[in-house]
Amino acid sequence: MIELYTWMTPNGQKVSIMLEEVGLPYRVHPIDITRDHQFDPAFLKVSPNNKIPAIVDTDNGLHLMESGAILLYLAEKTGKLWGQDFPTKWRVVEWLMWQMGGIGPFLGQVHHFVKFNPGKSAYAEERYAKEAKRLWRVLDRRLGEVEYVAGDYSIADIAIWPWISRFAWQTVDFADYPHVKRWYVAIAERPAVQRGWDVIGEGRKLPMP
Repeated sequence: MIELYTWMTPNGQKVSIMLEEVGLPYRVHPIDITRDHQFDPAFLKVSPNNKIPAIVDTDNGLHLMESGAILLYLAEKTGKLWGQDFPTKWRVVEWLMWQMGGIGPFLGQVHHFVKFNPGKSAYAEERYAKEAKRLWRVLDRRLGEVEYVAGDYSIADIAIWPWISRFAWQTVDFADYPHVKRWYVAIAERPAVQRGWDVIGEGRKLPMP
């Protein structure tokens, strides 16, 4: 059993989608970050950085924070969605790290300044919206060459897709990124993705272009 501590964010959705894809049993513990529940002392023992998602694997007592590390762990535990042949293994890691270092932090800043705090800093809005479009172009070029970012569907796609699902917040238009649109829709149609989208039961519909 995997104990999943999560909320309705892209990073949280990565792990619930992964758990649905690999078929591991799990139990959801909602951590309402809108009410600062991530700072609860009990949660701190699971996630020393006070961030969701985090997991505890009751098979061995291991607890992990950081969504990328959790995806790697679950892929290794199940032998799924992370091909180990060379160079596939490292292509998956490459695009996973691209998400962790680019898509996540920079699109997150677009959400902060453009969606939730418009008018606070014209410089920040312009800077991060411009970078969002650049990252979308990188993804579109890559997906013009391959079906999924590392070739086959993998944890790299699972890491990136929930961030792209916030497209309405990111000042982008799918019409400008046809390969991203094709990839996004294909993943959105996966039953495991649909199940993992809202495991805390907020009732939000999966956004489609």
